[in-house]
Amino acid sequence: MNHKPTRQSTKDLLLSTTEKLVDEKGCKKMTLNNIMERTGLSKGAIYHYVRSKDELLALVLLESYEDINNRFYDQIEQGNKQFEGPLQAITQTLPHLVDSNNPVNRIFIYLLGQSDDPEIRKIVRKFYDQTIRISKQWIISGQEYGVIPSSVDAEKTAEIFLLLASGLRMRSAVSTDSYAFSAEDLSMFMVNSLKPNNE
Repeated sequence: MNHKPTRQSTKDLLLSTTEKLVDEKGCKKMTLNNIMERTGLSKGAIYHYVRSKDELLALVLLESYEDINNRFYDQIEQGNKQFEGPLQAITQTLPHLVDSNNPVNRIFIYLLGQSDDPEIRKIVRKFYDQTIRISKQWIISGQEYGVIPSSVDAEKTAEIFLLLASGLRMRSAVSTDSYAFSAEDLSMFMVNSLKPNNE
């Protein structure tokens, strides 16, 4: 029987192991050698996906957003084309934005701190641009199904949401105190910004 891992299972192993190692060691101390030891993957297998530790960390960021994107479209494919279902697939992930131990938040802050390096700046920019593109597409999809008003500026609204989410991530890195604006407030702001005026 052939037990050779598939490309997707190898990528999933790489991403999940990276998250665990970020949780255990932090971004700075984690190395590609740690990944190789933990997964049994060769350097060549890892280099099939990324060329550096920072690219690997960025891949975790990008895939975390792709996961939310998949959940959003799963709701639509299941016939749930009303306002609440697909939006809930997004808003239920927002509490992790204020979790200082969340590996994705730690990676985000780490990469921002390295952004004086032009290569890392490109990586962070790619994440930012992809996040806006996906968020904009969610809004456009809602408009196509008639559950988000066409008067909503998809690009501007997507960027506002991303700026607020990024702010929550950054705040989680510097303080665990309670503040006036929470992940729940962001969720309500999103709902109120997107729902039809007559609701």
